[in-house]
Amino acid sequence: MRFMMLMIPEGYAAAAPDTKPSAEAIETMMKYNDDLKKAGVLLSLEGLHPAATGARISFKGGQPTVTDGPFADMKEALGGYWMLDLNSREEAIEWARRCPAAEGDIIEIRQVFEIDEFPEDIQRAVRTFDG
Repeated sequence: MRFMMLMIPEGYAAAAPDTKPSAEAIETMMKYNDDLKKAGVLLSLEGLHPAATGARISFKGGQPTVTDGPFADMKEALGGYWMLDLNSREEAIEWARRCPAAEGDIIEIRQVFEIDEFPEDIQRAVRTFDG
């Protein structure tokens, strides 16, 4: 089973465009990432620039509207993610508990849909995608 752990850093929704974590925070996180790698469960990971540098595309009445960040109504912002190959939700929770997150940070765990979870007609439609 694949699980995505989503890092939601405290205050990142209002972070300035040039905000970056400290070298010390990165060093600590890299030790954790190395543990994930050594355990053979890490598929990928990435950090994200602050929302202030992003854009949102909303769809209303069939028309896309682009809004540049920062976003006034945002309470939480995704700071990065890990994609893990694990045996259970409980194992994902255990890895999240081990993360050296800062005070106020949140990690959200979401299981990734696998193709075999869908009915055969959907599986056929997905198999036609050449991506």
